[in-house]
Amino acid sequence: MQFIDTHCHLDAEEFGGDQTGLVQAARAAGVNCIVVPSVTRANFGVVRELCSQHPGCAPAYGIHPMYTDGALPEDLTVLRDYLREHRPVAVGEIGMDFFINHYDQARQEYFFVEQLKLAREFDLPVLLHIRRAQDTILKHLRQARVCGGIAHAFNGSRQQADEFIKLGFKLGFGGAMTYSRATKLRELAATLPLDSIVLETDAPDIPPDFLQRGLPNKPEYVPRIAQTLAELRGMPLSEVAQATTTNALQVLPGLSRHVGPL
Repeated sequence: MQFIDTHCHLDAEEFGGDQTGLVQAARAAGVNCIVVPSVTRANFGVVRELCSQHPGCAPAYGIHPMYTDGALPEDLTVLRDYLREHRPVAVGEIGMDFFINHYDQARQEYFFVEQLKLAREFDLPVLLHIRRAQDTILKHLRQARVCGGIAHAFNGSRQQADEFIKLGFKLGFGGAMTYSRATKLRELAATLPLDSIVLETDAPDIPPDFLQRGLPNKPEYVPRIAQTLAELRGMPLSEVAQATTTNALQVLPGLSRHVGPL
């Protein structure tokens, strides 16, 4: 069985600089490919270098909504250059976050809309960060008409899920799904069309229930997260692995350049 982690911040300080060991452990666990999104202009180069050093790691470039307060319009010019020259699999991580304190909605919207324009220009899917902003995100997606992508760490309603799916998006499920108290999220995982779901860790964040408190999440945990999905849906793990891998390759076509034999 092979799996794809569609969202891992491989450059995070929590990994202590041992990205090689992290990728090797993931591969040993059956995780064949890891999507590595950037969050700010300052780490575009780091993400590019890590993905060039580690086969199976695929870059995405974008400005995260939580970093827009420090972003400059000229960062979008640098982003365009990266999208043109370095062949990422997506524009991301981009989106909107109305959960954080003292957020600047207008500033977030400006950078989100401009990055959607770039995604259209380069015909790239997008990796979406969404917290308490599903309907606003959907409004902009209907206007921008990008070629789809992934609603990362999805935690909206069934109605919102259906709207993202209609717009060509897959929904990312990870560690949050492993908690028994996450009843609404687990119901979505159990009942959404299987062809709308991809797996992710958001490592080092969103640690799963089985991980000791305080330890970082890692891409090697994708198969155990997938086992939760298999149990919720009452189906074999092998079918979940095959379906979610197929879904990831469908929504992020550029992954085919990074995935080895399956």
